[in-house]
Parts: sequence; structure tokens; C-alpha cells
Amino acid sequence: MKKLILSLLLTAAMFDAAVAQSTITRDGSAKLIESYRAYIGSDDLYNSKGERLTAPWQIIRQDRANYHAYRRRDRGDQGDSFFSLPSNRAKLEEMLANGNIADDAGNLIVRGNVWVKVDIYGRGDVGEYVDIHVQD
Repeated sequence: MKKLILSLLLTAAMFDAAVAQSTITRDGSAKLIESYRAYIGSDDLYNSKGERLTAPWQIIRQDRANYHAYRRRDRGDQGDSFFSLPSNRAKLEEMLANGNIADDAGNLIVRGNVWVKVDIYGRGDVGEYVDIHVQD
């Protein structure tokens, strides 16, 4: 009986730990690290292999790769230091999944020829999420 109780307690403790580790919450302690404004032009809609991108996070990531790595910039694009690192650009999908983008904003980004404002939130220089807004 003691083994059964111990087994049940151990299983419950492991389940609680797994749930706690897999849950990401926006607790409000993350601070604005950086913001920038960029134009999503036709170059931003295609990856380096010439394939059409279909998700907003892919297009935002390509925009930042074009800006930082390839020096293909749209007129009026603002720089940022956070996405100058390829490792930070690689985290963009997860950061957007944890952040905010309106459905209509996502659709406009995928179509292209739109201005976006990207707010990067985190702790120190570690990004946690992004909020993306389409602007006039």
C-alpha cells in the first residue's frame, strides 16, 4: 500500500512539474526592449531560395534578415539591435506565438506593401514575445 501511495504521489508531482514547465504566461514583468517600424515590401515576401512566404512571422523574419544580413532595405525601414543577431531572428516564430498580432494584421503582412510596428518584450536582452501592429 505504501508503494502505491508513493507511486501516486510521485506521478502527481511529475505531472505538476511537466504542466508548470510547458505553460508560458505573460505575467507583465517583461519590459519593452526595443521597437522599430518597417515597410513590408516585395523582397520581404520571399525567402533566399525565392519561395513565397505564407506566415506573418516568416515575413517579419525575412524583413529583418534583409535589413541586417543582406542590406536590402525598404525606404523608411528602421533598424533594431535585437534582430541583428541571427539567433534572435530564429526565435521570432515562438516570440510571435507568445505575443500579439491581429488576424487582419497578419493577412495584410502576408499580402505585403504595408507598414508594421514591432514591439519586442523581454528581460534584459532576452526576448520573450513580440507585438506586431500594422500602421498607415
